[in-house]
Amino acid sequence: MRELYQELILDHNKKPRNRRAMADATADADGFNPLCGDKIHVFVKVEGDRIADVSFDGIGCAISTASASLMTTSLKGKTLAEAREIFERFHAMVTGEPGAPVDEDALGKLAVFQGVCEFPVRVKCATLAWHTLKAAIERSGDAVTTE
Repeated sequence: MRELYQELILDHNKKPRNRRAMADATADADGFNPLCGDKIHVFVKVEGDRIADVSFDGIGCAISTASASLMTTSLKGKTLAEAREIFERFHAMVTGEPGAPVDEDALGKLAVFQGVCEFPVRVKCATLAWHTLKAAIERSGDAVTTE
C-alpha cells in the first residue's frame, strides 16, 4: 500500500494537475516554505459558494507539488464549506499521530499523505498549498509562510 502511495505522489510531482496561472481567478495568494524553499501561488475562481476552478504555480519539493496538485483536483467543484471541511481533515491527518485512523472515504486520494505525520519537517511541505488556498479564499491579503 505504501508503494502505491509513493507512486501517486511521484506521479503528481512529475505531472502536476492544474499547474497554471489563472487569468480569471476571483482570488489568489502566495505561499512560501523557507525551510524547503517551496514557493507557490494559488489561484481560485469562486462562483457563488462553489470553487469553479483552482490552480497553482510555483516551485517546490515532490511533497509540496503533489499536495498542490491533489488539492486542486480534490477541491474543484466543491462548496467552500466542503473545501474547509476537507482542509480540516487533511490538516488533522498530516499533523496527527502516526498510525491514527484515517477516514479514507472522506479524503479519497488525499489519504496518500497520511505518512507525512511521521516526518514533522515535511508537514509544512504538505500543507503549504492548503494554507495558501485558505488565505486566497479568505482574501487575507497576506502572503502565507510556514515559519
